[in-house]
Amino acid sequence: MATIAVNHLSFSYPTEDGQNPLTLNDLSATFPSGGFSLLTGPSGSGKSTLMKIISGLYPKFSGVITAGEVRLNDTKISDIPESDRGQLVAMMFQNPNQQFAMDTVERELIFALENQQVAPNHMMARVDRALDYVEITDLRHRQLNSLSGGEKQKVALAVIIAMRADTILLDEPFASVDPVARQLLLSKLSRLQREEHKTILISDHDLEDYDQYIDHLFILNGTGDSLTLLDQTAAQQKMAAFQRQDTSNKQLQLPATTDQAVIAAHQLTLTAGNATLLKQPAINFFKHHITLLTGANGTGKSTLLLAISKLHQYAGSLLLNQNEVAKMHRKQLYQQVALIFQDADQQFLNVTVAEELALSLKNSQQPAYFKDRIPGFLKQLHLEQLQEHVVYTLSGGQKKKLQILEMLIMATPVELFDEPFTGLDFTSLQTVMAIMKTVAHDCQQTMVIVSHQLFGLDALVDYHVTLKDRQLQYVGGLA
Repeated sequence: MATIAVNHLSFSYPTEDGQNPLTLNDLSATFPSGGFSLLTGPSGSGKSTLMKIISGLYPKFSGVITAGEVRLNDTKISDIPESDRGQLVAMMFQNPNQQFAMDTVERELIFALENQQVAPNHMMARVDRALDYVEITDLRHRQLNSLSGGEKQKVALAVIIAMRADTILLDEPFASVDPVARQLLLSKLSRLQREEHKTILISDHDLEDYDQYIDHLFILNGTGDSLTLLDQTAAQQKMAAFQRQDTSNKQLQLPATTDQAVIAAHQLTLTAGNATLLKQPAINFFKHHITLLTGANGTGKSTLLLAISKLHQYAGSLLLNQNEVAKMHRKQLYQQVALIFQDADQQFLNVTVAEELALSLKNSQQPAYFKDRIPGFLKQLHLEQLQEHVVYTLSGGQKKKLQILEMLIMATPVELFDEPFTGLDFTSLQTVMAIMKTVAHDCQQTMVIVSHQLFGLDALVDYHVTLKDRQLQYVGGLA
């Protein structure tokens, strides 16, 4: 077990214009040994940065510590040899793609153990135990790039468990998992802490389900200059606002017979490896409407969006504006449909925020609409002061807000969103949804949104389609 001590820590990411604004400023806190601590705060406050400093990744790979230090027990993190650090502290990133190095799930776990110099005759038992613990043994031989976002997060957690580090850091570990899996994984982590005496620190915006597990709740303020441990009463009050919301009474209309189909599927079959994800006799997505698509992790939601975007093969018929997607030229297709990836980093093409926005406006189908509105949107999203920042130094929530704004600016008639709300605090979520609704109305767009986050979506979406047992079906509510 280890105590994490943050002592008067200040940290900066240099920007393209030569400035060095402080992301973290004179922070001090102690995360107790053997405790289950939760760190929360607004998007962009510096939570991920702090986690990476504690893990020893920063400032080696980015940024500068301008003052203070972080200690693991009585030793500065920077003084711990890298060969020893992996035994002491392990971190699961907000975006698992950034830490995977191998092609399959099993090889990824073995690679992590090889880096720890685990004896070969002990490796497979640890791999078996980690996969079983997270209940993903069935994913063992799957290609990592074929997994859903939620499945990848489970694999990343299995890697952490296999490493057996004393201190476990997890950055937004449940952002892409369904609610059932979220509760399962939380209970597994709590068991690790209790039975194996791990020190666990989780960063999360969504405080649902934590109240029965955590020992300590820390709040990092929006300007990164105050890190506060709440007392028990204040912590309970804070988490009470995040009780799992009952969406069963949120009613939505079913499509009308007069609705015009923009996406139409007939005898559509989708597969991943040897698994059949979808066998759909017929279903339509309707023009100028916003449709929510839900289902458990790994059921094929993202695969369907990829198929519509001609990025995944399918059997049967899949029509976009009465044209077979598989037969459309890519240029013709991408003038009509855009896919907003689950991983924001995969969408960026330039270096700074300003350059990214300029590229989107240059290629926009409705530049006149957006030209005068971009400053207002940036202010609403709290991105207006970040235009000279390198996009890859932004927080996960800031990246997601920028990515969504960029793709809205492109103004394609059909926009497909794959988990657009991950990494967003509640205020940012409300702002993003309001902007999406405004743009969809003004630009007469059709949107399909894959999301595990349901609370508040009744104000955004018109229709709801569920994917279960390899079938898509419209339902009249959010439950």
